Amino acid sequence: MKLVIAVVQGEDAQRTVDALSDVGISSTRVSSTGGFLQQGNVTLLIGVDDGKVPETLQVIRENCRERSRYMNPMMPVAEPADFLTAFPVEVQVGGATVFVVPVDSFEKI
Repeated sequence: MKLVIAVVQGEDAQRTVDALSDVGISSTRVSSTGGFLQQGNVTLLIGVDDGKVPETLQVIRENCRERSRYMNPMMPVAEPADFLTAFPVEVQVGGATVFVVPVDSFEKI
């Protein structure tokens, strides 16, 4: 038995949950926030038998994609006379960060 922990971007979450459900894999959805961009993420907790791990990872791969976003970098505190202009920076967001960990016990009650 494995616990698959998938952190996915909010835009991909519902599509991923639906696709997992379509192949008979249930998940628990937990809202979370990313550290770097402070954007909404969803953490999916998925308990599966060892043999279902490859199928689970494939469904996640097919439904979570990277995309470009532009963000304004944080400006340092400046003196009142200083004039600083921040230009947006392109960053890649999305995709999924997935952890697969062994589980000693799993029960559905």
